[in-house]
Amino acid sequence: MGSLSSTLLWLLICATIIDAQLTPNFYARTCPTLQSIVRDTMAQAVAKEPRMGASMLRLFFHDCFVNGCDASVLLEDTPSFKGEKNAYANQNSLRGFKLMDIIKKNVEAKCKSTVSCSDILALAARDGVVLLGGPKWTVSLGRKDSRTASFEAANVNLPPPTANLATLISLFAAKNLTARDMTALSGAHTIGMARCSTYRSHIYNEANNINAAFATTKMATCPSIGGDDNLAPLDTSTPNHFDNGYFRNLMAKQGLLHSDQELFNGGSQDAWVRLYARSNYALSKDFVVAMLKMGSISPLTGFSGEIRRHCRFVN
Repeated sequence: MGSLSSTLLWLLICATIIDAQLTPNFYARTCPTLQSIVRDTMAQAVAKEPRMGASMLRLFFHDCFVNGCDASVLLEDTPSFKGEKNAYANQNSLRGFKLMDIIKKNVEAKCKSTVSCSDILALAARDGVVLLGGPKWTVSLGRKDSRTASFEAANVNLPPPTANLATLISLFAAKNLTARDMTALSGAHTIGMARCSTYRSHIYNEANNINAAFATTKMATCPSIGGDDNLAPLDTSTPNHFDNGYFRNLMAKQGLLHSDQELFNGGSQDAWVRLYARSNYALSKDFVVAMLKMGSISPLTGFSGEIRRHCRFVN
């Protein structure tokens, strides 16, 4: 009996170790159509509104930077915790929650209570990039969903649009991402939009750090008072195509956010910006490496967390 108990214990330990590792084939038997379901739903959404590709990528980033890639950003407030949606860096800017509901519903229709919201979000972020012309990478799966969220951590861990270079490097380093990773990941700003309130100070108060003609152009749709929700593309050249236009903009001092232009302002990241501005290949390669690292930030695996039936609420 002792030998049998020891064997069972060893098998349990081995299963737990295996279960705790993310792998591209995690749902190969339990939900073989998962990736096609996510891809097809994303394709429909991006065809209707290209911006959704950027929105899902940003949603994934803002999830992983707060207590890891655990879909906590999707949770609504409850009596026991205040969620992350209304944190400073998320308030009135995160999008894609309804699309996540649709993707989750489609996945549940084929694979009930099997696939986590955090894995769905990781796949949707990748597919959004690919659909807008960006690089493709293999997403490792097996994350579980958290049962709580942290408004406080979201306010501390997410880089604000006003951050200087030292702050940006520090926030990314706290997630084991290098300054090179940070600059490559910032290439995500080659797609998507920003609200006037996030870049107003940059275009009105930073004459030494922005192209004057570019600033004047942006003032037309972002008045000094009001118009907080007016939108502008983060990459004015190809806002709906994933390429290196964002970095060319930075070299021309046409970064929309203060934090964008900090990457090319006589500092340590200028060389990386120059590289990515002249080489889409270098950008794609480094972006994929950084996305893989970001996607593995503190995932819940094995017996931790849960598979939420609805992405907005714990079971």
